[in-house]
Amino acid sequence: MRIVQATLEHLDLLTPLFVKYREFYGELPFPDSSKAFLEKRLRRKESVIYLALADEEDKLLGFCQLYPSYSSLALKRVWILNDIYVAEDARRQLVADRLLQTAKNMAKETNAVRMRVSTSLDNEVAHKVYESIGFTVDEQFKNYTLPISKD
Repeated sequence: MRIVQATLEHLDLLTPLFVKYREFYGELPFPDSSKAFLEKRLRRKESVIYLALADEEDKLLGFCQLYPSYSSLALKRVWILNDIYVAEDARRQLVADRLLQTAKNMAKETNAVRMRVSTSLDNEVAHKVYESIGFTVDEQFKNYTLPISKD
């Protein structure tokens, strides 16, 4: 398995797995909109996407997408691990571990103060994977969200 940073050339390879990721979380597939969304992120350099590819072919095993943010208190960059997904037939092959380790290395190289991730309360598999590479549950801050409606 090799990990590469996605470019626009990977868009057709990435989109179908991104669609499966969205469906996993209960969203409608919208393949054209999904592709356009990813294309914008890559063109504008608004995110960093890592791909896990099978060694013998360009088969996509999984991906993760990180967005930059900043900490005013630490005066440094923060990376938000927004998306991570492993293809069903590639699970239990340490794909997520390799993607997360690559993301962690990138965060160190960019002098980030931390990485953040959120996941479903009942996603025990993800909890174990995140904790295995050093993520800890935030006991200091309570996080809130404010849905913005079109009304």
